Amino acid sequence: MTDSRARPSAGADAYQLGYAQRWGHLHHPPVRALAWLLDAPDLLDPAAPHWQGRIATLGPVKADVADWLAALDRDPAPLDAALGARHYSRLGLYAEKLLAFYFSQQHILVAHGLQVRASRNDTVGEFDFLVRAGAALLHLEFATKFYLLDAATAGADFNGLIGPNLADTLGAKMRKIFDKQLALAAHPAAQPLLPQPVDRAQALVKGWLFYPFDQAPAVTEGISREHCQGFWTPLAQLDALPGERFCLMPRLQWLAPLKTPAGTAMDRQELQAALTEQMAQVAAPVMVAVVRQEGAWWLEQRRGFIVPDDWRTRAAQHRRDGTLPALS
Repeated sequence: MTDSRARPSAGADAYQLGYAQRWGHLHHPPVRALAWLLDAPDLLDPAAPHWQGRIATLGPVKADVADWLAALDRDPAPLDAALGARHYSRLGLYAEKLLAFYFSQQHILVAHGLQVRASRNDTVGEFDFLVRAGAALLHLEFATKFYLLDAATAGADFNGLIGPNLADTLGAKMRKIFDKQLALAAHPAAQPLLPQPVDRAQALVKGWLFYPFDQAPAVTEGISREHCQGFWTPLAQLDALPGERFCLMPRLQWLAPLKTPAGTAMDRQELQAALTEQMAQVAAPVMVAVVRQEGAWWLEQRRGFIVPDDWRTRAAQHRRDGTLPALS
């Protein structure tokens, strides 16, 4: 069953416009990313019957938190210290560290990344977050995901939403979270680590979904109607993409809409050359922002993945090989 209301926007994305209105005063990339984690629509609809109440939501950003973010942008030293000097190669770990900082500053964090072991060499699992909600103890499994809708599987099921590296699907990810990770508190090895029984275990899922550039298919019911979205298109069809200035998006800046100093954007010819060279070295999708200049900054208007021309063919082969799950 599909929800025909959930369709990607035809023009400049409404979310980017709204983000610029609410958070245009923020400049520091980690603070902007944290604001996105707190403010972005949930990827999955917490009220959808499909999820049986197992999807968490942070709710709207309150005025005091908005003021705190503004102050943090003026003096980001505490956040930078929490992130440390390490280079984050995994976007998910970076997002976790940002959210852990927020929970800690809100004085509700009980544990982050708490490993559960049955023995020295037998790791059962890990609690992403244990947080307090009044007297209750909540277990939150956190995921920040980016999936492309395969046009050949539009509206079929969550396995039609594929990771850009062809390693997983939204369906496979949610099955793992529900079948294994959210059950962790019930494992005997977890009991000694918990200050009290877990009252509720839920998944908190943020992210972006990307749709074929020339189509607006309905997505499977259970996706939030207001979810963040973009486009994807093969490299060979780059000329059809509207826009005059573009930026390649570093992985750690995939969360919030891009804001980068003026002078760093490319024209279409430069973009074509950069993408051709990059894909000749590594045949993988590249995130691109269509940008407009505002004062001293380039601001993201739309975003999308430019994929190798054989990306869809390789996705189909992965399904045949069993690397990606088959559609139901």
